[in-house]
Amino acid sequence: MTALQTKSEAETKKRLAGKVALVTGGSRGIGAGIALRLAEEGATVAISYNNNKKAADEVVAQIAKLGVGALAFKANASSKEESKKLVDEVVKAAGKIDILVNNAGVFESAPVDQIELDHYERVFDVNVKGVIATTVEALKKIPDGGRIINISSVAAKANLPGASVYSATKGALDVLTRIWAQELGGRKITVNGVAPGTTESDMYNAGMSEEAKAAFIAKTALGRVGQPNDIAAVVAFLASDDGRWVTGQTIITDGGMNF
Repeated sequence: MTALQTKSEAETKKRLAGKVALVTGGSRGIGAGIALRLAEEGATVAISYNNNKKAADEVVAQIAKLGVGALAFKANASSKEESKKLVDEVVKAAGKIDILVNNAGVFESAPVDQIELDHYERVFDVNVKGVIATTVEALKKIPDGGRIINISSVAAKANLPGASVYSATKGALDVLTRIWAQELGGRKITVNGVAPGTTESDMYNAGMSEEAKAAFIAKTALGRVGQPNDIAAVVAFLASDDGRWVTGQTIITDGGMNF
């Protein structure tokens, strides 16, 4: 084997070959983009979905075309029992979990004088309680040296009228990320967050006017809306050995938004 051949093999080696990743809420949008990118890097990928089995099956089919394992499981992210069942099912099917991406989330807006407790409960149950429940269960299976990646949002630091409860959930995720990194450092498990800005998705296309889209683009240094693969690239870095010296950080991936 020549030196050139050796270099070529090293360059084409998949960074996540032999790893198993669980991406919650991986059937659409950013979650689907993350699942596909991790699969491209060689990981076996399990995704969870809440209602849209068709979308989940489509992601699984795309992953399977890449020649790696692909699995989909129905799970309500806000349920402790279903989070445990999800982790158990993934481990039973794939043998382990090396990488946990806590992506499942919901967005609802309401100005402070219209907030009701059921709004708070719906958003916090999925965006915070669900992340805690899934992580606690997954940690029983994740080996030393594993990866936990929480999908946050620039909303945690921005001043977005009407999004106080949603933004608070993402602020909570950032705190969990920092503290869990300290608690799990002894096991060489890194814990990081990725905070997207405005990113194209079903929610973005359905819930935002053309005027609002244009306004967000105008405030973005790179002059466009983010794509799921923009976010997925950062997640793949953190999930790989290249991200081994990064922990306790939330990386803003927003194309340079100016709020």
